[in-house]
Amino acid sequence: MKIAADFSKRVVVHSESLPWVASPMAGVDRRALDRVGDEVARATTIVRYAPGSEFSPHVHTGGEEFVVLEGVFQDEHGDFAAGSYIRNPPQSKHKPGSENGCVIFVKLWQFQPDDRTHVRLQTDLMQSTAHPSFKNVAVTPLYKDDFEDVSLLDFKPNACMVISAKGGAELLVLEGSFDEQADTLVKNSWLRVPINSSVNVKAGSNGAKVWLKTGHLTDVENQISRVQNA
Repeated sequence: MKIAADFSKRVVVHSESLPWVASPMAGVDRRALDRVGDEVARATTIVRYAPGSEFSPHVHTGGEEFVVLEGVFQDEHGDFAAGSYIRNPPQSKHKPGSENGCVIFVKLWQFQPDDRTHVRLQTDLMQSTAHPSFKNVAVTPLYKDDFEDVSLLDFKPNACMVISAKGGAELLVLEGSFDEQADTLVKNSWLRVPINSSVNVKAGSNGAKVWLKTGHLTDVENQISRVQNA
């Protein structure tokens, strides 16, 4: 299966307009943003857990990264409320579910194969700092290594920022809205831009809160190869 699989192109997906598609596990539905592969895939997805639903225990051979958008996600490592940012590296395992239901933004098979760093953050409890280059923008660092950089950006109303995307970039709107080129992205809208490009953000009249990931698209071909060889 291929969805938005040409990584040389800019892609915008307004995920709230997509239908929910049932996963192999009862009560777990998905909205695919990009995907290369079948059930084992390099994928970026919005996933909804109905109350009481769960996946069977499994190993994340290629790693799993997610943000809890609504509700409380649960596994044997804890309860993760909305605003949580989690990285489960390659070879980690868990049994995910949600007693009362939740929605998460999740990325699979997009880690470096030797990464073994677990990250579990409740971003709502973290302090942001003023961006060093752009006024009325605050940044909360979430993760950084030689391969990628992940952060939250808080824009005051009508704030502007140019994001360098030499290694590609992805943005998910968590709150508010922003304009980029001819598109207006609202809550749960997703933007992916290719390597050697840039993103020109202008926040809406109510500001915006945005999850940002940069650098990782330089390794797309290897990520896909690892999935195909799994």
